[in-house]
Amino acid sequence: MRSHRLNTIRWACAGLLGVLGTVLAQTPPAGSGSAGASPSVQSIQPGAIGVVSGQTPSQQAQAAVAPVADGAVAPDYSSSWWSPGSGLTLGALAEFDTASGKLGVINAAGALDTRGHPFFEPLGRNGRACVTCHQPANGMSLSVEAIQQRWKATAGKDPLFAAVDGSNCPSAPQQEESSHSLLLRHGLFRIFVPWPPKAADGSAIAPEFDLEVVSDPSGCNNDPVYGLHSPNPQVSVFRRPRVVANMKYVMNSLGAPLNIKDGSPMARDPETGRFVNMNLMADAREPTQKSQATNAALTHLQADEVPSREQLRQITDFENQLFVAASGSKMAGSLIEADGPAGLGPGAMQRGSPGLGDNFYTPVFGYFEQWSRPAGPEPQAQFRASVARGMEVFFTRPFYIRDVTHLNTVGLGNPIKRTCATCHNARLTGMDFAPGWMDLGTANEPWSRDLPMTSELPLFKVTCHADRRPHPYLGRVIYTHDPGRALISGRCLDIGAITMQQFRGLSARAPYFSNGSASDLRELVDYYDKRFEAGYTEQEKQDLVNFLSVL
Repeated sequence: MRSHRLNTIRWACAGLLGVLGTVLAQTPPAGSGSAGASPSVQSIQPGAIGVVSGQTPSQQAQAAVAPVADGAVAPDYSSSWWSPGSGLTLGALAEFDTASGKLGVINAAGALDTRGHPFFEPLGRNGRACVTCHQPANGMSLSVEAIQQRWKATAGKDPLFAAVDGSNCPSAPQQEESSHSLLLRHGLFRIFVPWPPKAADGSAIAPEFDLEVVSDPSGCNNDPVYGLHSPNPQVSVFRRPRVVANMKYVMNSLGAPLNIKDGSPMARDPETGRFVNMNLMADAREPTQKSQATNAALTHLQADEVPSREQLRQITDFENQLFVAASGSKMAGSLIEADGPAGLGPGAMQRGSPGLGDNFYTPVFGYFEQWSRPAGPEPQAQFRASVARGMEVFFTRPFYIRDVTHLNTVGLGNPIKRTCATCHNARLTGMDFAPGWMDLGTANEPWSRDLPMTSELPLFKVTCHADRRPHPYLGRVIYTHDPGRALISGRCLDIGAITMQQFRGLSARAPYFSNGSASDLRELVDYYDKRFEAGYTEQEKQDLVNFLSVL
């Protein structure tokens, strides 16, 4: 079976990585300093060692003026929801029910008493903690189902719904459910970034394009306090929270100084000076887990001070010891059997090593041959056979990929005949091993029109300057619901490009895509089928859905 597999993943990576491998960073680590008291953000200059990135001070300034609700919500011990300060213990292996089975969470360092731990305790003024938006039962992200249950349980008073980003805009009437529609319906938080963009040292970047607001259903981009033309100009887009687990795969870096896709400089770890892989966030705006945690505390949690070095160490250590994946399926049964597919279950994530997958020796999610021939007609055997077929569709069913920036633009041709695994090529996660932002059309018109919920999102008109190269496929004028990486880089090439998310624990955290525009796995598959005219049969679609559901 293996001999006929298409080698669709290594495409140009091997040669490009080989060239760059001889030019790795030699910057020595900077001094780490002592773990003393936290400085206030106002006293920190952007780009200072290990503290804040360039956009953080202006983001924190907006967070500081957003209203904070009075009162606190008592911890809920009757459900799988983890409230800040609840003091629960996270076991070495925890399992949670999902719509399609069970999710497994391995805490590699053993059971953790969360009392006093900075990931689980409020660090800011609005009562939130990191765990508020990264729930163990939701694969260290959040599902819409959990969000809606929390609204009902607390009448919208939970810190989850904080005005700063848990509502469509802080100026909206916070007591009204409609003011939180994007979070409640699609699991989206407001992400606000300065305009024009800021470099790592806080200096302004001259963008290659002009940005206009065409439609603003949330009202925030035109708001006099929080909008694009406010005294502290910010662009508001709406995105899903990313998974904080399986981090040895997410953060794995070759230390290359240049992006192998376009030759642009890679970001550096502000604490060590080493180059990072830029796969952490949807727009790659934060280089490390420490800088991300710092930014999140100052914005999402509305903290007045930067977390201490000890708090940041505890947060990142905790994130790095978590491994998440589906552990059981209502249809397939146990996903952690000793003789089952080796790539399934959270234990596979703990045991595995990051790297680039291929279709011969190290497929991204391993082999499923033991499930490919059902032993009988019973539903479990038939479902397992469907999963094995779905794996084959993912790895070997080619279609024409066209008009995707940071894929078709790297010299491979447009279109190219490849498979799902061409882009989703990183071992065991299905991320992109190279810097993973691409424009797959979920944010940019015309393709985003195939996702009806995008009508609820802001729509921007982006006009590339006459003296700059236009977008390679959409021209000089682009309409987008989220400029993506371009909000950070200021480049026309990056408009609508979003960093790929990992595939593990998918069944625990619907909806999908960075803008929540696919409510379930079938809608995700249907979008790609239409976007790339793949021509999947009904059987192939269902097999793909079943395959994704057990990851």
